[in-house]
Amino acid sequence: MSATAPIVIDVISDVMCPWCFIGKRRLEKALMLLPGSTVKVQWHPYQLDATLHKEGKDRKKYLEDKFGGAERAKEIYAQVRNAGATEGIDFRFEAITKSPNTIDSHRLIRWARSENMQDAMVEELFRLYFTEGADLTDKQVLSNAAEYAGLNSKVVSDLLNTDLDVKEVEADVVRAHEIGVTGVPFFIIDGRFAVAGAENPETLAAAIRHAEETKTGE
Repeated sequence: MSATAPIVIDVISDVMCPWCFIGKRRLEKALMLLPGSTVKVQWHPYQLDATLHKEGKDRKKYLEDKFGGAERAKEIYAQVRNAGATEGIDFRFEAITKSPNTIDSHRLIRWARSENMQDAMVEELFRLYFTEGADLTDKQVLSNAAEYAGLNSKVVSDLLNTDLDVKEVEADVVRAHEIGVTGVPFFIIDGRFAVAGAENPETLAAAIRHAEETKTGE
């Protein structure tokens, strides 16, 4: 495979999706199984709950409405917590006080792409939300996250106070639905093959390898 023609992996994901964090770890492991591969990962937005207000929603109320209460949610999240532990993720769901509207987080990820810092940006947002319970509707939290990922926090802070790229992010979410994405994470490999869900590293690696082997010359 030519180094100038990487396999592009488009990952459709939401920052408030714990399985997406797990999927990121499994993709990283898959790429470690393919040391000779040239891969470019790009992140695209999805919203598990686009009805959330821009200010987000009290987590207790959110769990009550979605699962019927914290106890039921705890049962459901037990599987997620266990899966996360196997990937080295210490999910602290109890620390989350607000379920966020993730449009602004997706704007950060979009802006990070031009700086080749998407992976760092996605990682930091996942870490903040799932291991610290950070409020991802707080613009200061987002600006600090952007700085940690390598972006200019002053520029990001100013941009967050505008509507720049809000409609573009919303359009990308609509586009994901139009191509049939009903859950995330969703991996599109070389624009030809799709892997739905946080599949194990071996499955992802096999799909990437197949994309390499069947890629036509350019």
